[in-house]
Amino acid sequence: MASRRNFLQQGFGLAALGVITSPMIGCAARTIAPGPLASKHTKPAVAAKPSAGAARPAAPAAQAASTELAPPPDIFDAQVLDLEFWLRPRVLELTRPASGERAKLLYWKDGEVIDSAYQELCHLLRDVNGKETAPIDPKLLETLWGTQAFVARYGIDHPLEILSGYRTPNSNKRLIEAGVPAARQSLHIQGRAADIRIANLNSEVLGSLVKSFQQGGVGFYYRAGPRGGWIHADTGLKRTWKG
Repeated sequence: MASRRNFLQQGFGLAALGVITSPMIGCAARTIAPGPLASKHTKPAVAAKPSAGAARPAAPAAQAASTELAPPPDIFDAQVLDLEFWLRPRVLELTRPASGERAKLLYWKDGEVIDSAYQELCHLLRDVNGKETAPIDPKLLETLWGTQAFVARYGIDHPLEILSGYRTPNSNKRLIEAGVPAARQSLHIQGRAADIRIANLNSEVLGSLVKSFQQGGVGFYYRAGPRGGWIHADTGLKRTWKG
């Protein structure tokens, strides 16, 4: 029991004075400097209006179109999030298309993992085909929650689809034999990876956001069709690839 409790508390402990004792995504030993961060959110100075008779220079069409289509300045960058974001209660809303399950769980509050919710999340991220459950790395759950909470700021409040979570070695081997993209030493086998998707969110945008958490590997899997592709997120070495 003691070892499992230690595993659950990785990345979530708070010291008595309210200081994070173990790094959390987006705020590990991070202070908000008034320079670079402020420049992202500081509004540009408003130029004086020209006189009625003055000729106005025409902006290039390409530049105007680019300005209109530009996303918010921090849409790909989780590092702009402040400490308050990471200290709020964490609710994950997940679906498993393979099993038809759906859950909305408060799993972290006041610096502690809620064990009953954590167990449900491990079950939801189980190997649906192999019918086995394993402990899921809390840092992976942190990435999943951070991703969902981040895009919710822009009105995207769809559940996070879990296409694949934990895999047994046999299930992983069968995927390889069937020609499905899967590494022989996949972190799925260790409960440290998930293949995810969010409805109405482009996989490039989703992957770029997950990558900005700087928590591990990110794989971009582009697929045509109404459901699009998916993103592989793990807590291993920081790396990216396309499949």
